[in-house]
Amino acid sequence: MAPAPASRIAVVTGASGGIGAATARQLAEAGYRVVLTARRKDRIEALAEELTKAGHSATAYPLDVTDRTAVDEFASAFTSIAVLVNNAGGALGADPVATADPEHWRTMYETNVIGTLHVTQALLPKLEASGDGTIVVLSSTAGHGTYEGGGGYVAAKHGEHVLAETLRLEIVGRPVRVIEIAPGMVKTDEFALTRFGGDTAKASKVYEGVAEPLTADDVADTIAWAVTRPSHVNVDLLVLRPRAQASNTKVHREL
Repeated sequence: MAPAPASRIAVVTGASGGIGAATARQLAEAGYRVVLTARRKDRIEALAEELTKAGHSATAYPLDVTDRTAVDEFASAFTSIAVLVNNAGGALGADPVATADPEHWRTMYETNVIGTLHVTQALLPKLEASGDGTIVVLSSTAGHGTYEGGGGYVAAKHGEHVLAETLRLEIVGRPVRVIEIAPGMVKTDEFALTRFGGDTAKASKVYEGVAEPLTADDVADTIAWAVTRPSHVNVDLLVLRPRAQASNTKVHREL
């Protein structure tokens, strides 16, 4: 189901790679004018060029979602938008609570929760002005269950889940849907590598023996499907895992 009219705009945060970039591609294919935001200017400009050459409408806008002044300036450029995909976020470290770096926790909370709050607050009036807006919060299965070594990330993703759930209650009756997509194990080029400070051995260990973890395209396909449901259909929460993963702590590995 393609959006109409052609002026329907979809904003994707964290669009410089992984799930964000894949989501931007799929929403562009679905007919949206995509606005790509991320801190890495070169990455989103390259993606905008790729999409434009393919015949789509795409614009790159460098943005740090933790900078409220910058977010408000960004939002002021729009009269209305149709879709906001809150994808910016990530994990840092996998240390026990007793020895974890508080700065890692602070950064994860600022990016995953406060960043989502900033962009959602700034763009909510624009989404409502469209008469048919959709907010997507990309959380994680970490937002619905905990695991050892995941305290900081789990806390941040629980916060994101609660943000989405509360917002849905507060704006019911207004023309904006709130969708939460919670992926499990997704193998991208950067997520685990960033989490472990560039340690390729530790990053590879996460996916060791897992035949088919989810891909960025798998998650993006799910986001695009949820966004393009009829306006009266709200996918409140969709949990997505690879078949090999039964829970955050139960994964089948062929070793």
